Amino acid sequence: MAETLEERKFKIPVLCAGTECVRCSHKLKEGLEQVKGVRDARLDGPAATLTLVFDPVIVSFDSLERKARELGCAIAEQFGHRTLTLTGLDCADCAIKLEKAVGRLPGIVWVGANFAGSKLSVEYEADKIEIKQVVRTINNLGYGVEEAGPSPAKEFSWRRHTKAVTTGLAGLLLLLGLIGGRLGLNPIVVHGLFAGSIAAGGFYVARSGFYSVKMLSFDMNFLVTAAVIGAVLIGEWLDGAMVVFLFAVGTAMESYSMERTRRVIRGLVALSPREARIRHHDHEETVGVDKIKIGDVMIVRPGEKIAMDGVVTTGGSSVDQASVTGESIPVDKIPGDHVFAGTINQYGALEVEVTHLAADNTIAKITHMVEEAQAHKAPTQVFTERFGRYYTPLVMSLAAAVAVGPPLALGANLEEWLHRALVLLVVACPCSLIISTPVALVSAIGNAAKSGVLVKGGAYLEAAASLSVFAFDKTGTLTTGRPEVTDVISLNGQGEGDILALAAAVESRSEHPVAQAIVRAAKDQIVDPRPVEEFQAVPGSGAYARLGESLYFVGSWKFFEERLLPLAVKPDILHLEESGKTVIFLGTEDQLIGAVALADKVRPQAAEAVLALRGLGLEHVVMLTGDNEPAAALVAKGVGVDAFHAELLPEDKVELVTSLKQRYGGVAMVGDGVNDAPALAAATVGIAMGAAGSDVALETADIALMSDDIANLAYTVDLSRRTMRVIKQNIIFSLAVVAVLMFATLSGYLNLTLGIIGHEGSALAVIFNGMRLLKR
Repeated sequence: MAETLEERKFKIPVLCAGTECVRCSHKLKEGLEQVKGVRDARLDGPAATLTLVFDPVIVSFDSLERKARELGCAIAEQFGHRTLTLTGLDCADCAIKLEKAVGRLPGIVWVGANFAGSKLSVEYEADKIEIKQVVRTINNLGYGVEEAGPSPAKEFSWRRHTKAVTTGLAGLLLLLGLIGGRLGLNPIVVHGLFAGSIAAGGFYVARSGFYSVKMLSFDMNFLVTAAVIGAVLIGEWLDGAMVVFLFAVGTAMESYSMERTRRVIRGLVALSPREARIRHHDHEETVGVDKIKIGDVMIVRPGEKIAMDGVVTTGGSSVDQASVTGESIPVDKIPGDHVFAGTINQYGALEVEVTHLAADNTIAKITHMVEEAQAHKAPTQVFTERFGRYYTPLVMSLAAAVAVGPPLALGANLEEWLHRALVLLVVACPCSLIISTPVALVSAIGNAAKSGVLVKGGAYLEAAASLSVFAFDKTGTLTTGRPEVTDVISLNGQGEGDILALAAAVESRSEHPVAQAIVRAAKDQIVDPRPVEEFQAVPGSGAYARLGESLYFVGSWKFFEERLLPLAVKPDILHLEESGKTVIFLGTEDQLIGAVALADKVRPQAAEAVLALRGLGLEHVVMLTGDNEPAAALVAKGVGVDAFHAELLPEDKVELVTSLKQRYGGVAMVGDGVNDAPALAAATVGIAMGAAGSDVALETADIALMSDDIANLAYTVDLSRRTMRVIKQNIIFSLAVVAVLMFATLSGYLNLTLGIIGHEGSALAVIFNGMRLLKR
């Protein structure tokens, strides 16, 4: 592959009525250029070849393909695409080597290895290569493939069984060799037992090491193989067998530890039931979720998991949504409310109309995005991988110099210095350094997902650790996003209950948010609306209806001025309007009866969330809104932000976010993911609220809060900072251990056995330190 993974050329087979469409190609180009991480998208020549330059740290090839499909196009439609689930991928350096090996195959267009998720995604030209050739290459490197993805019941595949058996056999033969040596058996027999131990435990290691040589990509498998061969050549059979056995045990423990972090994702997959009960016209039938269509009606009994995303049509219940939104308290559901796949119905029977197919439901989206987040490499991870690529050849050169330098220059003992060189090969391999970042990131991302926070990649988790400013949208972010009745004012002596009943009766036929708020308030106060006749809505102004013998009007003061001229004097409601409230009047053709004031209420936890962010040392917390000045001032005062900017257009928000970045550094923009999309994209980190019900929010934001719990913001910042501390600890520890082991080796204090213990021990320490982030 002559081109780098960061820059590839793709032909765009955009078909319109069977022909290529230049207009569609330009639409694709413009759409891809708006994706964060895409540096350039150029259309070359009449053949419409797309040159796509993107940063793989920020955006994956899979994301770009998905974006292209959303735009009605396809990147290289003639190419095949497969994501293979791997078994036995226990080291980050091995994942890099695997990516490189598959990338060299003819016909491979793009390849991406995800060590944390144990997956390999390949894009290939189907007329030049078959997927079985990719699988064969993976197998030759010592790894297995489970294309459908391993279920929890399949975690121990035949390959893992085989490795367990060979490791156990290696240990048994090593023990017999040690006992035989103590008993004074013939050295040939003892060496034969050690040789058998080396062969049993080192088969997969040697095979992988062989392919490392072929690809000139020297990893730990090659270094261990070289060290063992060297030990055998100088007669150190026991050291050779001990190194193989300890290395096999160490990698098995690393594999088990990494498997614990990967189970987070498999746990997400297992959340959704495989079957659901569907109601047909005259009967019920239990069917697989892959056969359920949009519009089908599910029957969900008390205690059952909800199998598909949908809308409640009949019944009422409380639903435990912790698996999706992280909310600890079940949420009441009535007809018209949305429910999510993988959540648990508590006590009442529900009928749910399906709104998404199984492949597109909320759990499927979360699972896909968490897996993709694990594949996105953070800047620290990119650095450590690049460091490892240059560092390993340097170590090999140093080992060669140690082996021949002192004997040639100083006449030192060749066997002794050769032994030191072999130990140096093992202890200096940067495995713990390379694994230090991904194990911490996958643990943190998995932890966040369980808490209802979806982090779209390691780069964003790192960026969140260095934020200085939080900028909030108002409506739907700091406030609930829906108006609530705050005041009922009588203007003719009539009771507040009667005023609310009359207004709710007129508004009961309207779908406007203000009308719905008045109806909700009437229900909450157990006020029965009157029967309605001759309802008529006046868009943008109000509505009227006949209740009994009288015609009642509900609307703004402007509505009454235009329709009811005798009412020329506006009541004294200035104090309500100045506090940012919306005032709706109720009256007849002859008189005003009353008024209802409404406001978008501040979220109960908003002020506490702002305070928590200040407690984390955030320099500046601001609010950006398109709402009017009085309403913005009221909310700003209630939540305690430093400053607010009102009456902003989307482009004004982008300008302010850019200005904040220039002044303070890292800026997080928190919004609803729909009308705030430009500002979310402009921020260092874009955070979307309530993303469980919003496809746009899931796609737009870098971090998505699946519920409306704004308190998770402080948790996310704290998690990101803890993650960076763990990564730094791991890197410093890894480098320190390598330095100590190398010094001890060159000083003659370390043999192969102690070297492999130190090496594998440091890798395990790094993994266990990273796994601490699995806990909230």
